[in-house]
Amino acid sequence: MKSKKIKEKDVIGETVSPEEEKLFVSLRASTWRDFAGQAPVKENLRIAITAAKKRKEPIEHILFYGPPGLGKTTLAHIIGKEMGANVRVTSGPAIERAGDLAAILTNLEQGDILFIDEIHRLNKVVEETLYPAMEEYALDIVIGKGPSARTLRLDLPRFTIIGATTRVGLLSSPMRDRFSLIHRLSFYSPKELESIITRAAEKLKIKIDPKAKTELAKRSRGTPRIALRLLKRVRDVAQVEGNGHITPEILARSLTMLEIDEAGLDSSDRRLLTTVIDAFGGGPVGIETIAAALSEDIGTVEEVLEPYLMQIGFMKRSPRGRVVTSHAFKHLGKPVPR
Repeated sequence: MKSKKIKEKDVIGETVSPEEEKLFVSLRASTWRDFAGQAPVKENLRIAITAAKKRKEPIEHILFYGPPGLGKTTLAHIIGKEMGANVRVTSGPAIERAGDLAAILTNLEQGDILFIDEIHRLNKVVEETLYPAMEEYALDIVIGKGPSARTLRLDLPRFTIIGATTRVGLLSSPMRDRFSLIHRLSFYSPKELESIITRAAEKLKIKIDPKAKTELAKRSRGTPRIALRLLKRVRDVAQVEGNGHITPEILARSLTMLEIDEAGLDSSDRRLLTTVIDAFGGGPVGIETIAAALSEDIGTVEEVLEPYLMQIGFMKRSPRGRVVTSHAFKHLGKPVPR
């Protein structure tokens, strides 16, 4: 039986279908015990939550930053559960005008948490409207136009904003300074990913061999979201071409179909490395040139492709541009230049 080839963009890309989003929500950790990895962040948050509960106050504003898929949204929901607060979810691009922000803030109740994903994409006017709301729990609204215009200040209940961003450098300094707790989420170790895969397999009611689980964790790019997506794809193959049991053989066949190699690189990663090696001798080369050669957006190269390649030492930055390392040459079977 011929298997339908699965495109890698479905696994690694940032576009998530509604069905997959429901899957991730169902597999999302709901307690500190279920949340694997990020030990320093969890310890700091645990202390902050305990102190806030003792003072009977909402927790201070929190900012999470780091590559996508590492658990920023999950942490926000766990904090809400620990604080006994409602979590309202929105995103930077969704708040287009100051009026949109006013509608959201005026509907918050005492102790509520407002989670703003991709907060670096907030409109400048919206961002400035948010400043007094975060500091003084007040909202300034301008009524009327021209000489007759006047400002009305609305008092807001004490609430918490949890911001999440993949590009903290694009946040303005005044915005960053208004967050009391700023934490960076790092990539996960294979052992941490194994525990995430184990818990997800139990929820999905599927069996997975220890060797297959270890190999799947090694190829998940240090990212829980990718580990869960791969697990879902491998489960499909196991159910169609096997007996539903994920063995090392089923896993190897699935990852071959997905074009994911031993280092966790997908076709987009290999295309990036091969382009820099073949067209520019391995670098150094500027990010704009790389993006143009790949016909990709600069943000996609910087946020999706580069972080993992730099994490595993296949690419580095220099004052003159990006450089492919000797490890990447050897991995791709290319002769290492002198």
